[in-house]
Amino acid sequence: MVLESILNPFAIKKKPWEMFFAGLLFSFVSLFVAYFVFKDGAGLLTVFLIVLCTVPILYTTIKNEEELDLKINQEWVLLKEHTKVLLFLMFLFLGITTALVLAYLILPDHITSVSFALQNQAIAHVNQNVQVTGNITGSITRFGLFGNIFFNNLKVLFFCLIFSLLYGTGAMFILTWNASVIATAMGSVIKTHVAQTIGSSSASVFGAYVGAASFSVMRYMTHGLLEVAAYFIAGLAGGIISIALIKHNLNEERVLIDALDLIMISIGILFVAGVVEVYVTPALFA
Repeated sequence: MVLESILNPFAIKKKPWEMFFAGLLFSFVSLFVAYFVFKDGAGLLTVFLIVLCTVPILYTTIKNEEELDLKINQEWVLLKEHTKVLLFLMFLFLGITTALVLAYLILPDHITSVSFALQNQAIAHVNQNVQVTGNITGSITRFGLFGNIFFNNLKVLFFCLIFSLLYGTGAMFILTWNASVIATAMGSVIKTHVAQTIGSSSASVFGAYVGAASFSVMRYMTHGLLEVAAYFIAGLAGGIISIALIKHNLNEERVLIDALDLIMISIGILFVAGVVEVYVTPALFA
């Protein structure tokens, strides 16, 4: 009860940036506990422990948002309040991702190889699927690639919605897992670019890391932040419905309209994210 008690869930909407540092703290503590106590399953347990730290804050926040549905009749006012929640959730995601990237870069290889083993397997699996698809089709049209990415992302959004509906804050598990995979991919890219830069020029180590980190952030976050925002919005919608079911408020039309609006907005943002990933990111960071 110590870590999750550091922040006041009733005041966090006023200072959303605090969640970035909360994400850093939760992640570092969870990573070390998972490695030293449950080394064999450190990769997945780190994600679980991070989520465990966030549950009290997220549950209280979603509960408050559901209560606002019953107090506020104007939808645009409700959406404005939800935007504040989305902002601190995004800071939390960035804090988790930043902490795990730093851990991947700083910790010795024998620790990262264990702590990020499952994440590396997931990345290898994705890369293998991309290579197989490319070999089968010869060349993938932009539109076909967009369709694949968009519908795959829709699956993730659907699971965020269902997990939140069933577990209240269940979407946080999926998003934390995605944060750990993204962090592993970014850390790997940074290490590779630094090694190549130092090996082929007289650039300083610091300059090499800054350049590699900038490239990695822009490559993954240009579309990644939009996807994460969409998943959080869908998770918030599922959480509101879950709380409404528990409190027997689902018969209130206001709650259902608000949840449906959030779901539609999340799908729209996901569509834009797919366009950026297919048409913008490759052009800038091929």
